[in-house]
Amino acid sequence: MMRRFGLVVLLGMCGCVTSLGALAQEAAQGVAAPVPAGIQAAKSVFLSNAGADSGLFPHPFSGGADRAYNQFYTAMRSWGRYQIVNSPDAADLVLELRLFAPSGPTNANKQLGASDPLPMLRLAVLDAKTHFVLWAVTESVDPAVVQKTHDQNFDHALNALVSDLKAVVSRADAQGH
Repeated sequence: MMRRFGLVVLLGMCGCVTSLGALAQEAAQGVAAPVPAGIQAAKSVFLSNAGADSGLFPHPFSGGADRAYNQFYTAMRSWGRYQIVNSPDAADLVLELRLFAPSGPTNANKQLGASDPLPMLRLAVLDAKTHFVLWAVTESVDPAVVQKTHDQNFDHALNALVSDLKAVVSRADAQGH
């Protein structure tokens, strides 16, 4: 009797391990988790400027601290997928854009390992009613030596961020059938 119980437990555990292995294999093979329904259902967005860390303007980037927000606003308006509204209360989603540069080592001597911070653009997609983050994407701005290249890399990162958002919305639209 005890032996039979042990066999049943052993077979059950094998089944669980096999199931977990199959789930892990699915995840590794790129089975995409669903995009929150609110992203596909949204009709209007409020664009939120979460700002930029200090020390990024006018060098290494030209323009001012609102550069990312202004370019993002223009890209969203030209995409035309969502109606852009002037208040988060009137929006289905809040798209919060932030330019930040994580601090590097505190040692200022580059020969001893200090490095310049790597600026990043982060876009958080929030449900306007619950304020929960539904999705977030981040793009790094590649380093450069020349001002013109810094600016081109900034533009490239911002365009990549918008492309990331479009890809998420596209996935949401595809699963919304």
